[in-house]
Amino acid sequence: MTRSLALALCVLAPMVVSAQPARARRPATATGFSAERLARIDRALQARVDDGSIAGAVGLVLRDGAVVYERAVGWSDKEAGRQMTPDAIFRIASQSKAITSTAIMMLVEEGRIALGDPVSRFIPAYARTTVAVTADSIVPARRAITIFDLLTHTAGISYGTDAKVSARYQAQGLGPAAGFGWYTADKDEGVCTTMERLATLPFVSQPGAAFVYGYNTDILGCVVEKVSGLSLDEFVRTKITEPLGMRDTHFFLPRDKAPRLSAVYKSGPDGRAVRAEDGARGQGHYLDGPRRNFAGGAGLLSTARDYGRFLQMLLNGGTLDGTRLLSPKTIDVMSTDQLGGLYGNTGMGFGLGFSVAQRAGADGFASQGTYGWGGAYATVYKIDPKERLVIVFMIQMLPNQSDIRDKFPTLVYQALVEPRR
Repeated sequence: MTRSLALALCVLAPMVVSAQPARARRPATATGFSAERLARIDRALQARVDDGSIAGAVGLVLRDGAVVYERAVGWSDKEAGRQMTPDAIFRIASQSKAITSTAIMMLVEEGRIALGDPVSRFIPAYARTTVAVTADSIVPARRAITIFDLLTHTAGISYGTDAKVSARYQAQGLGPAAGFGWYTADKDEGVCTTMERLATLPFVSQPGAAFVYGYNTDILGCVVEKVSGLSLDEFVRTKITEPLGMRDTHFFLPRDKAPRLSAVYKSGPDGRAVRAEDGARGQGHYLDGPRRNFAGGAGLLSTARDYGRFLQMLLNGGTLDGTRLLSPKTIDVMSTDQLGGLYGNTGMGFGLGFSVAQRAGADGFASQGTYGWGGAYATVYKIDPKERLVIVFMIQMLPNQSDIRDKFPTLVYQALVEPRR
């Protein structure tokens, strides 16, 4: 195989995001995009493969449910000589949060949970939590932590790597003992066991006082289990992924899909991608681990196409292909800033599971009202309701020094020559 062939882009014809087979090609100009400008994305992705800063990536863009851009570039596993393909499977880490938040809001809609409910109603270990003022000064929390606090990351719960709590978390197999803090796929215990142990540790801020990113959504995953009587894996599979036709989204990968799992790389000292080590800070335990700890905050694997279907459901107001998971009003609340200035990023807010652009220009070229997030392996997604856009970028870099994750959405927007008025 020649180098040019091995690095060639894998191009699929546009289709409609549906459980049905791909439909006929639609010209990019029919969806408001310039084909010439979309080609700039191809060149940018290929340049990063050629200079070695990434091994490979998949980009996907939908407008009004139609795929206007889909490319796979480079290598899924460079050492094995396996090229990247559009159906490659990626560890999506914190992109799991959107799916778990959706599970919680489905239970809210059923009247089984209220946003103001104390978490201790479902997990009694959270009845009396504490807060670390310093490493040696631990005080009681001033109030109970609520479901709303967890959805908005205002419960004061970090990933336990903060200096004032890290030693305590390390001793309990969390924080510095859990990969980069968020990793639990190697634990031979259920997620509720882990989250109940977390409740015995001090948090880093009083409930409601600050935006603190951490184990919040993993606790919500345990709440889903307690309320539904199902494992989080079974709830997500039977209530979300299977109804939406997301056939390749799993907490732990079926072994017959192992050849499609993209390898993890990391940025070396010279900025070039080198294969990451095995274990929690690299390839992970998604194939050969205990398969018991379903981490709602960071545990899922998916494809760009699968995740695009999930995002299209959100953009559609909670429905896709005749399957409704949530109401339009619920999506509106989830994608609206709930924190005022508490989130802290200028021009940005935070809703129930997503960051939200409060003005055009606050999140690159994204429109006001665009919401989304990303994952630790350098994946990222955006939903732009004004432009009816879904943007998904999948890559496996941990840690990542490449600029392409941040530039991909801008490259998408520059190709949009017929914006909505």
